[in-house]
Amino acid sequence: MLVRARAIRCTSHLVISTNRALIPLNPLSISRTFSTYHALTRHSAESSELFEYTSGRWIFNESLRLAERRRVFNVPELKRLAAESINQSAEDVASFEKVAEGSFNRVFLVTMNDGTKLIARVPYPLIEPKYFVVASEVATLDYLRLHDIPVPKVFGYSATSDNAAGTEYIFMEYIRGQILGNLWFDLSDDDCSKAIKNIVDLEARLFKLRFPASGSLYYTADLCSKTDRPPVPIEDPPSNGRFSIGPETTPRMWFGKRRELQVERGPYETAEAALTAGAKKELAYLARFGKRLQPRERVYRALYGYKEVSHLGQVRNLEDYLRVAPYLVPENIKSLCQPTIRHPDWHPNNILVSDDLTITGLIDWQHGSILPLFLNCGFPQHIWNCGDEVSKSLDTPKLPDNFDDLDDSDQLKELEILRKRRIHHYYAWYTAMLNPVHTIAMDHDLSLMKGLIFNHASNPWDGDMVSLKADLVYIAQNWDKLSNPSSGTKAGVCPLEYSNGEANSWLMFNSWQIGGDAQILNFRNHIGCGPDGWVPSDGYDKAKQREMKFKETAFEGLKSETTSESDLEKVWAKMSENWMFDDFDEEPYQ
Repeated sequence: MLVRARAIRCTSHLVISTNRALIPLNPLSISRTFSTYHALTRHSAESSELFEYTSGRWIFNESLRLAERRRVFNVPELKRLAAESINQSAEDVASFEKVAEGSFNRVFLVTMNDGTKLIARVPYPLIEPKYFVVASEVATLDYLRLHDIPVPKVFGYSATSDNAAGTEYIFMEYIRGQILGNLWFDLSDDDCSKAIKNIVDLEARLFKLRFPASGSLYYTADLCSKTDRPPVPIEDPPSNGRFSIGPETTPRMWFGKRRELQVERGPYETAEAALTAGAKKELAYLARFGKRLQPRERVYRALYGYKEVSHLGQVRNLEDYLRVAPYLVPENIKSLCQPTIRHPDWHPNNILVSDDLTITGLIDWQHGSILPLFLNCGFPQHIWNCGDEVSKSLDTPKLPDNFDDLDDSDQLKELEILRKRRIHHYYAWYTAMLNPVHTIAMDHDLSLMKGLIFNHASNPWDGDMVSLKADLVYIAQNWDKLSNPSSGTKAGVCPLEYSNGEANSWLMFNSWQIGGDAQILNFRNHIGCGPDGWVPSDGYDKAKQREMKFKETAFEGLKSETTSESDLEKVWAKMSENWMFDDFDEEPYQ
């Protein structure tokens, strides 16, 4: 998950007590009454700032994004509860400031009169299911601290809004340190090596933790009244049965109307159960809510001739996936099926470091899950230099021989290419030395393809019928690379058959769609927005200007490619109707 944390300071501290609201109206207290009125008005304005998202804007569907992130709560009561979590009183709170807003939470810094600081984190309304998400993260942090993983200590939490503050919350330790993301692009070669080594070392310690099943981690007490599934105890002497594995909290299992489904979400006692749960969930969703859709990613729509795609095609893809899934389990190496915990988003912004780059805190464990190692392996997104042949070969990266002859612009490009290659190379190198089981998992039979097809089968269907189909074709064509298939069907015989013509057709369609992905990335980079259209608040106007100019350029390009005026009008009408930076109806994809 991409965390968009931006530092924000409130214009003044919240120091007005609501106990002053009832004041007798008599001549001797008029001045006091007016001062109290203005104080309460200021308090209300500040509270509104605390409730609203102010760290950025969206160039499309902004009203939806803001509504998803508006969270009203009782500020004085949240301050009181925060103080009490560290055995202090509401009167001891010196300030309460909004300091960051991520993709899923609003973060507040609570400072006490004695200088003590703690973090109060409130989830946005878009989080589902809040109870499991909050409860799981709290238990995960506690469990990891018991095993000396540098995560924040939790002082208090509520997994429901049934409390005086009227919101779910987590109160946790304020960890000092620099955000690695702020240093990421300026690290020297030696510092880059040191930072990656520390990341891999910490990941190796996580991989050594042992769990009896896959899913998400909870306090046993938090599961007893919330699920009819018996909790699976953790073999951990210090906790003495305090922790259990329960339903996984990954967003794809609960997105939109999927939270209404009664489907298996964990704990998964076998690797095959973890591998197939997401696909079975999608089949249940499509059976109940499925309908024809245009792809949500609007650049894809031209590939489909701007026509709706039948969900029945995806149903067939999912059924085929379930036929091959048992063969994807690496039964010949049992350690690859070991349930393994991994940080859900190894983004540099989630890593706090000291001056010598020692990791002092690994934050944002929301939606964390435990999965079989062969499904939880791979390069972190911000380390993987995807598509680069030098990185793929694991050769030692270096600058081109003619580097000194290049102009300044080309030299900068080569330096950035080298930086990405070094990060990838160091991660692969240190993983082989410090976490060899991870290297084995990444190198095992079609490992990356297994993770890819698992995600394509588990993710919410959004009108894309090609990605999963192309994965299935690839698996069928490379069936001989899967070692030791499960029993039940003759070994070596793939249960799926595709003619050469059919296979080539789907793979070509997929390559077009991948080309569309590259095009989308270029468009977003040109405009300066994220996948959902997010831009910094002070960059909104310029981003919209670039977007309008880009639209004009696209129209000029069409004019040069279209032979007749009538064809131009038809094509432009379709493009305009499906312009990727305009508002659109998201309800059909829920």
